[in-house]
Amino acid sequence: MVSGGKNAALAILPAALLGDSPSVIENVPDIDDVHIIVDIMEYLGAKVDFADNIMTVDPLGVDKFNPPYELAGKMRASYYFAPVLLGMFKRAQVPLPGGCDIGNRPIDQTIKGMEALGARAETLGGVLECEAEELIGADIFLEMPSVGATVNSMLTAVSASGTTCIHNAAKEPHIVDLANFLSSMGASVKGAGTDVIRIRGGRHLHGANYTVVPDQIETGTLMIAAAATGGDVVITGAIPTHMEALSAKLLEMGVHVSSEDDRIHVRSNRNFRAVNVKTQGYPGFPTDLQQPLSALLTVANGTSIVTETIFESRFRFLEELRKMGANSRVIETTAIITGVERLVGARVNATDLRAGASLVIAALMAEGVTEISGVGYIMRGYERFDEKLRSLGASIQHISEE
Repeated sequence: MVSGGKNAALAILPAALLGDSPSVIENVPDIDDVHIIVDIMEYLGAKVDFADNIMTVDPLGVDKFNPPYELAGKMRASYYFAPVLLGMFKRAQVPLPGGCDIGNRPIDQTIKGMEALGARAETLGGVLECEAEELIGADIFLEMPSVGATVNSMLTAVSASGTTCIHNAAKEPHIVDLANFLSSMGASVKGAGTDVIRIRGGRHLHGANYTVVPDQIETGTLMIAAAATGGDVVITGAIPTHMEALSAKLLEMGVHVSSEDDRIHVRSNRNFRAVNVKTQGYPGFPTDLQQPLSALLTVANGTSIVTETIFESRFRFLEELRKMGANSRVIETTAIITGVERLVGARVNATDLRAGASLVIAALMAEGVTEISGVGYIMRGYERFDEKLRSLGASIQHISEE
């Protein structure tokens, strides 16, 4: 059973502070990043109750506009609080986001969106500072379909009077989920999932009951793990249309993939063909699944060409796979992976969230025992990942590390 979407939840939860009454949000993944979001909301003055993947957020006590670095610096999504607090207090001071070191992740497009709506925004001493006496709807033209800038522009626009049009918007499923949540709070958001999102801002927002969309990346990771181990697995609670780019690549590799309703059936005989992959914004092949698929390509027959167009440091984890016998080399933004007969167990280190999941996939394929350090990255983004794999027959044990 797929958990709720990490990226959707991390945008929806800060948005819940904009309501004038509590929100009840279901299918929230119980992961470390969500617990950091909860800590930030409670620091700001919100009351939060979280149990059994259901979260109640009461924003009425929020009285601060400046979360501390000790919390905000732990994750990328912390900067989603900036437009929310700006709308609530006409000012916000949010430390620059942390998160995985996967390459350059500037926030200039977020600042551009805020400024287009009338805010003054700049980074000073590692803090995003923004203020606005009044936010007024306008056209925002993003230079690239950045997910973060799209989320922050949406969260700013709902507090702006008049109509805002976000051009060249990201189209990922979690963008659509945030739009649906804002609409359930009383906002007017149209066009999410297309290039242009139109928001009529300044409307009264209230609390809402909402269910987070299934996690697209967890779904894909489990699909790749099933293929890697020669499994015959049915993944439930998924949205198959979100997985079309990955399904197409797995079919090209010789993996059986079929779907019906919220179920995806994956079956393989571990005889994989090499393929070429290029990451793109949705509905193209997602950058967050490039590393897991690259792990699978290390045992494919032939040579695969993987081009990473989003984050330039995504290939760092290939150094760890080489310790397990993988044959790969990187030229700028392209990895050339030649399949080997087998991988062997080794001591490896997760360099980021998706790299950690990829090393688990490689370990499932490898002969012998693999020890993976840095598993804190995995806990940030996958709920009960080891338990789900054990339920499918994997021999995997999570040992807490300092």
